[in-house]
Amino acid sequence: MNYFTADTHFFHQDILGMDNFAPRPFKSIDEMNQTIIENWNARVQPTDVVYHLGDIALYFIKPAKEAYRQILAILNQLNGNLILIKGNHDSREFFKYLAKHNFMVNGKPKFQFQDVGALIKFNHRQYYLTHYPMMLGIVHQIINLHGHIHHYSVPIKENINVGIDSPELDYLDDKLPFGTPLSEEEIETIIDRKAIDLAKRG
Repeated sequence: MNYFTADTHFFHQDILGMDNFAPRPFKSIDEMNQTIIENWNARVQPTDVVYHLGDIALYFIKPAKEAYRQILAILNQLNGNLILIKGNHDSREFFKYLAKHNFMVNGKPKFQFQDVGALIKFNHRQYYLTHYPMMLGIVHQIINLHGHIHHYSVPIKENINVGIDSPELDYLDDKLPFGTPLSEEEIETIIDRKAIDLAKRG
């Protein structure tokens, strides 16, 4: 199965607490990281694919390779093959490090990389997968799955924020444990309910 997520921000100390742009009520980075790992693996099986739409981690220690090593150790604990779309906090050097330490899972590389975005199709729609939200204009059966804006929502029905802080998660009947990647079915539910919600607002 395919799953979707964004903006995990592993190791991002400044994102903790309730007085910031994307409040995460964890007492420590270790608690946040472990919570995301556990909730990810509770849903994603080793044979699944997860599209991560950017901002994997923020960890500014020196040397940079030590930060990369610790982030890789986190990613290696996550189930599934990961297709990584570069966010504004993901450097090309970090992607090169992951590529150098890549390995095979289910006959495919653990990590695959997209610098700008990816295009996939399911349920009779095309999905543009990007880190930043796109302004698509008038489209038919095209949806932009994105991250970047955390607890904000683009007031356009074709733009769906799949980040782990996303307000679009409120369109689901059940609250997902923090950090749980979204399924294709949940994406479809969010699309339909966001369209209805925006139509009601006029």
